[in-house]
Amino acid sequence: MGTINSKDKGDETEAKVIHELISNGYSVSVPFGDNDKYDLIADDGKNLYRIQCKTGWRNKENTMRFNTHSQTTKEGEYHEDTYYGEVDAFVVRYPANETLYWIDIEEATEQKMELRFEADVDHPSINWAEEYEFDGELS
Repeated sequence: MGTINSKDKGDETEAKVIHELISNGYSVSVPFGDNDKYDLIADDGKNLYRIQCKTGWRNKENTMRFNTHSQTTKEGEYHEDTYYGEVDAFVVRYPANETLYWIDIEEATEQKMELRFEADVDHPSINWAEEYEFDGELS
């Protein structure tokens, strides 16, 4: 089998997120078309959560990174847009360990976000991956 393209990676991530949400008892809806900023809606029976699914990649040793903005081309022009006001959370799959991470939109950085697995120092600006691991709870 050849190289997996980014669309296939995104589809695989969405499928794994859907599986995990359903396995934890949530109802999941998928919007029709590709015009919404969110990929999924998770329903806990009281609240709806607009979720943007992302696939993380190894950025440097002990660090995973993912985009917190969308990249599109409209009428030949390149655009980058944030998700603020459009989604409630990112759910990020890191293929290297097949772990999902839940990041509330308020905690996400503007362009890209890094989650760190280990570090020699404990600095307040470090986003520790373990603190964002999806534990089956929304929010």
